[in-house]
Amino acid sequence: MFIAQQKRKENIAEYILYLWQIEDIIRAYALNIDLIDANIIEKSSFSQDEKRQLRDWYESLIEMMRREMVQQSGHIQFVQNTLTDLVDLHYALLKSTKHPDYSALFFHTLPTIGALKQRQDNPETEDIEACFVFMYGVLLLRLQHKELTSETQSALSQISKLLVLLSVKYKLYLNNELELEDPEM
Repeated sequence: MFIAQQKRKENIAEYILYLWQIEDIIRAYALNIDLIDANIIEKSSFSQDEKRQLRDWYESLIEMMRREMVQQSGHIQFVQNTLTDLVDLHYALLKSTKHPDYSALFFHTLPTIGALKQRQDNPETEDIEACFVFMYGVLLLRLQHKELTSETQSALSQISKLLVLLSVKYKLYLNNELELEDPEM
C-alpha cells in the first residue's frame, strides 16, 4: 500500500506493474488474508498501525478480485482503468502536434512492439498494454534470476524509454501542465 501510493505519485507505469505483482502475490496465497498477514505483513518492519492499514488494503484488494472475478487471472478494474487512461493519453499525444518527442520515440519503438505482440497470446492487444505485458514478463524473469537474452535486453531498453516518457507526460497531464491541443484547433 505504501509503496503503491509512492509509485502512483512518481511513476504510473511502475504503479501498474507493482499492482499486477500484488495481484499475483494475492493469488499465490490463494486470496487468504491470514496467509498474507503471516508471510508478508507481520514480517514487515512497519508499526502495528501501519500493519493494520496494510492488512485492510490487502483485504480490500482481495474483495475486489473476488467481486470482479479475477481470482485466477486478469486485473482489477481500477488498475485496468489506469492502464486505459494511459492508452488514451498515448493516442492523444500521437494526435497532438505539441509532442513530437513522444511520437518520434513511439514510432522508433513500434517495430519492437510489433515483434512483441506477435509473441504474445493476443496480437490484437493495444500497443501500450503489450508493452506492459512485456515489462511484467521481464520482471518475472528477473525475480526468477533468469538471464535475459540480448534481444530481450534491447527490447527492454526501448520499451522502458517509451513507458518512462509516457509516465512523465501522464504526471504532467494530471497536474494540468500538459498541453495536448493546438489553440487554433
